[in-house]
Amino acid sequence: MGQVSVDQRQPSEDPEYRAKGRKTLRAAIFAFFVDMFDVYLPVIALAPAINYFVQPGATQTEMATLTAAIFAVSLVGRPIGSIVFGILGDRIGRRKTTVIVAAGFASCTGMIACLPGYAAIGWLAPALLLLLRLVNGAFLGGEYTAANPLAMEYAPRHRRGLYGSLLNIGYPAALGFITILTAGTLQIFPQGDASSAYSMWGWRIPFIVGFILSVMVFLHYSRSIPESELWSKATPVANPLRTLFSGRNLKSFLVAAVTSTGTWFIMNGTIGVFAGHFKLLGTQIATINTTVLIAAVIGMTLFPFVGMAGQKLGRRPVYLVIGTVNLTVSPLSLLWAINNPGSTAAVVVGGAAAIVSGLVVFAMITAYIMEMFPTEIRSSGYGIAYSLPSVIPAFYPYYLLGLSAFMPYAYTPIVILVLGSVLLCAGALLSKDLRHVEL
Repeated sequence: MGQVSVDQRQPSEDPEYRAKGRKTLRAAIFAFFVDMFDVYLPVIALAPAINYFVQPGATQTEMATLTAAIFAVSLVGRPIGSIVFGILGDRIGRRKTTVIVAAGFASCTGMIACLPGYAAIGWLAPALLLLLRLVNGAFLGGEYTAANPLAMEYAPRHRRGLYGSLLNIGYPAALGFITILTAGTLQIFPQGDASSAYSMWGWRIPFIVGFILSVMVFLHYSRSIPESELWSKATPVANPLRTLFSGRNLKSFLVAAVTSTGTWFIMNGTIGVFAGHFKLLGTQIATINTTVLIAAVIGMTLFPFVGMAGQKLGRRPVYLVIGTVNLTVSPLSLLWAINNPGSTAAVVVGGAAAIVSGLVVFAMITAYIMEMFPTEIRSSGYGIAYSLPSVIPAFYPYYLLGLSAFMPYAYTPIVILVLGSVLLCAGALLSKDLRHVEL
């Protein structure tokens, strides 16, 4: 057979096309890292200084609930952003949309770093913090809604599982980085009451770092990243939302929504609640940070292997395995840690095992959802199917309080974890094998 000419090559076989794919993948990994860094700023960096934003004499439960609420409103903002910016991603392009949202979350993170506390402006302090986190969440929801489809649309079909896992590796990577940064900051600025060095100034350092990283995302996408060639060649639809919520696309969305709801419940029942909950139980901040850091490093190591396993064996069986682990092993691990909050070994081993099991759920989610939708609505479909299901799980702090009427508050996160695991398994059972379809 004669040599294939350049004009006859498939796009994925063209060296220039592959180079663009690698560039968009690296950019999206960094962008999602910054996204998740911003998401976990209040959970990790602000949790030790939450007394700065509450009235004097607030109880530990009140402070833990505010910490969780700050995290929750950012999750509520993400589906709002996925709807708004998903439509933009399908109408004006993935790259342009990423530039817009990067400017937005950079601005919000910078403003939060400058906020005064309760002693200066009273109840406006937590109100402004919640508002900025909500708006920031909307921009962060727009980030992966645009940047991830851009990268995945350059991914070779046989490597989509790996590409998707590498995109989401920013999740544990950000978790580990912010934990190290916060621990180092706490060494320089001692933690204490609302007037302590960390409460007054220390927590601002991770937010300033987040602002700088966000500006870097904005500059990189605005100057260096190409637009998706698949999107450029696709015929746009007049109303992406109407197309998404009709016919076969609606069925795909509903299946993805069940799976995504499970992933968010699992996340909230493990890493989302972990720092505030174990602080309430009396665990030392150093032990909490060590647990999160170990889990993040293990999660980063496992992500590519989970992604490749999903590509080789199918997303469905791998999700069933992960769901089963989160339904059986993880609750027992978390129970051991909760029953021994003063034991470093129990919290580190039990807590890290539960967090890792929750983290790896996200190793396949990008490829899993992306394959369900056609190019003309992929940004909307992926972003909304990933983000909108996070709304109900985002109110988990109040579910925990409600559950405490029937059981000890300390054990309530286990219920959230189990519920998420059941939904994840249900979504996997409803799924079709789409790993070999062409995007």
